[in-house]
Amino acid sequence: MTDEYTTIKGTGEGFYSEKRSKFLAFAHHVETVDEIKTLLDQYRKKYYDARHVCYAYMLGPGRVEFRANDDGEPSSTAGKPILGQINSAELTDVLIVVVRYYGGVNLGTSGLIVAYREAAADALAHAETEVRQVEEVVEYDFPYVMMNDVMRIVKDMQPRIVSQTYDNTCQIRLAIRKSEAETLRQRLSKLSFD
Repeated sequence: MTDEYTTIKGTGEGFYSEKRSKFLAFAHHVETVDEIKTLLDQYRKKYYDARHVCYAYMLGPGRVEFRANDDGEPSSTAGKPILGQINSAELTDVLIVVVRYYGGVNLGTSGLIVAYREAAADALAHAETEVRQVEEVVEYDFPYVMMNDVMRIVKDMQPRIVSQTYDNTCQIRLAIRKSEAETLRQRLSKLSFD
């Protein structure tokens, strides 16, 4: 498993129109299902007069948690094409919402698939992508007298300090690129025996 993944920064907006139907698309960086639910509620409230609020999302560096929702459109004509855009861009931690205003003319299943796919693609085209690292958190307890040795390793390996407490026993929590976590653990554990 690689220790990098690609996502988007912030949001991107897209638009597609076909036979007077309008498709407004919004791509968001998300990290939890709760975040997704909050955003979907906001879109349903804001676009209460729209016929459909369809969406798809992909979560996690392993890209295993995902969902596609047609919101009343014929099966697999909305959510799947939206999810397809996320997959073809190999993104994760992304939610794409497509709001449809019906224009009075039926588009048929192939027309719907094209419309949702193009709207989602346009939203992604207007979003900035970034590569992030999969991090692992390493926790280490040590006596205060070892502070300098621990901080030397932190300075050398450059993990992100998540939290630290200094008391009779000190504790430090470090987030580091997954592929370097074992090396960090080994270097810290060797301190105990020096």
